Amino acid sequence: MRKGQVFLVLLLSAVAVLAQGCVVAAVGAGAAGTVAYVRGDLQTVETAEMDALYKASLEALDELELAVVQKAKDAMTAEIISRDAEDKKIRIKLKSTAEGMTELSIRIGMFGDETKSRLIYEAIKKEL
Repeated sequence: MRKGQVFLVLLLSAVAVLAQGCVVAAVGAGAAGTVAYVRGDLQTVETAEMDALYKASLEALDELELAVVQKAKDAMTAEIISRDAEDKKIRIKLKSTAEGMTELSIRIGMFGDETKSRLIYEAIKKEL
């Protein structure tokens, strides 16, 4: 009986620690200007209109010599698909959330690449 209680305490402790990390990442992703890298996606909410962020994204990709292969945009959402020299897919998603606020998501390849995502994000910020 004692072994079962010890196991249960350890299991609950592990779940609490793991769940806490997920909550911190989720809360961080919702704050304007906060960048979170979650499950292969670099996510942030920017204090910029979607049109300005869309234009800055296209200019950043051009500056980084990343070929845009597909783009789509309407008044509420936008998506840009690009390819790098290794033919990895780069997907930038934009979603208008409120007046002057836009969600930005960057994913590279199937599993993500945090370093390249952050480089693209910094190039986008520079173009704003």
